[in-house]
Amino acid sequence: MRLALNVGYWGTTGTDDLNGMLALSKAADEHHYDVVWLAEAYGSDIPSLIGYLAAHTENVGYGAAIMQIPGRTPAMTAMTAATLDRITGGRFHLGLGVSGPQVSEGWHGVRFADPLGRTREYVEIVRQALGRKNVEFHGKHFDLPLPDGPGKSLRLLLLPERGDLPIYLASLGPKNLALTGEIADGWIGIFVSPEFLPEQLAVIGEGRQKAGKTMDGFDVVASIAISVSDDIDVAADRLRAHTALYVGGMGSRDKNFYHALATRMGFEKQADHVQDLYLAKQHRDAAAAVPREFIERTAMVGDSEAIRARLRAYAKAGVTTLAISPWMDSLEERIELVGLVARLMDEEGLRSK
Repeated sequence: MRLALNVGYWGTTGTDDLNGMLALSKAADEHHYDVVWLAEAYGSDIPSLIGYLAAHTENVGYGAAIMQIPGRTPAMTAMTAATLDRITGGRFHLGLGVSGPQVSEGWHGVRFADPLGRTREYVEIVRQALGRKNVEFHGKHFDLPLPDGPGKSLRLLLLPERGDLPIYLASLGPKNLALTGEIADGWIGIFVSPEFLPEQLAVIGEGRQKAGKTMDGFDVVASIAISVSDDIDVAADRLRAHTALYVGGMGSRDKNFYHALATRMGFEKQADHVQDLYLAKQHRDAAAAVPREFIERTAMVGDSEAIRARLRAYAKAGVTTLAISPWMDSLEERIELVGLVARLMDEEGLRSK
């Protein structure tokens, strides 16, 4: 596996300030991590932070996990990706996703209808632009150039460092997973369980087959929270509020992709209970209701030997890039954890050279 670090977005636990985010990125660089992944919601944006962090590190790559499709035109995304690929010397990874209906419609003012069709068209236009072709596309969601006007088909002025800059999709549901396999170069997964991953990879594989491709070279990125303690309850408790937010409060009752994932994994009753509590604004109770088994299956918690065993499990299950999100009680402990995972990976012979 390749080893990556997920620092989230500015303001989350673990990256409470810009200096903390930079310190973690420097630690990843020092321990020869491949990629530092960043996120965005409706606060900090990814490109600005990558530009800043890349200027202060030497070798580590940077990835968008994810740049929101409703927040940018496909042409602007291509311009941004080409710029970041040049800034990082060919070490940028473009992750895309439709976000959710609340953010898409409430923040960006873009209808969430037909997310699969919008994603397919968006990726095709981005690929045209990054391939430095004259961009012309006439679809359901995008029409370039606009008809009956002065616009003309244009070509991206800036040459990306790589002509094959990789495009990743963040997806959870079966239809989105199949689309990811069909049109993307990699998948960004969250709440990935080694026990459930083969089912997800089978669906991605169907998409690859539809496109006449195999899984060879396809990057399976698992974004995994990690919390270390000799007391597994202490380790798991650090992740409860975060997990409850996603399973219980991310989206609406009828459209929460993380709740649906937990349900498919066999936690339907527990996920319903967490959601009921969270939507009733009983956030502490919702966190307490998250089953420890779900945390143990979708994160790495426990002592160093437990972490070592889970690293082997993720590698065996088919993860090609493990992106850790360190959850500890201080920035210093998070930085130490970045080094610990690198050491354990090397001792187990799990790290790609």
